[in-house]
Amino acid sequence: MADEIKRLIRARARNRATFKRQGISRKKKLEDVWRRPRGLQSKQRRQYRAKGRHPKPGFGAPARVRGFHPSGYEEVRVCNVADLEGLDAATQAVRIGGTVGNRKREAIQVKSLEYGLKVLNPKEIVSPEAEVTDDE
Repeated sequence: MADEIKRLIRARARNRATFKRQGISRKKKLEDVWRRPRGLQSKQRRQYRAKGRHPKPGFGAPARVRGFHPSGYEEVRVCNVADLEGLDAATQAVRIGGTVGNRKREAIQVKSLEYGLKVLNPKEIVSPEAEVTDDE
């Protein structure tokens, strides 16, 4: 089954379509993320072929790998050490929440290392005591 999932993830990456935001080439400040065109006279909204394609149901990923990380793991968001209980290291990987502070993040990273879980967004934690001793 793991080989099948890896094959589907590679196929998802190979067939992924890119959708251009309207006016992306005209304004430097616009981000390259899809936004639905809303102008009344917009050629892209009216789906003229030369103005770029729209996201539609046919462009989605295969249902078995939808939401999976490109590494092949299923992402699980974790905010504390108790959330690590019951996770499967073979199929799931941990993403630590953005609002988690350094102290709790360090505890989560150490515990996930014990459980054999992969952390998708690890940070190198430097304790304040270590910084003070380095200056002297």
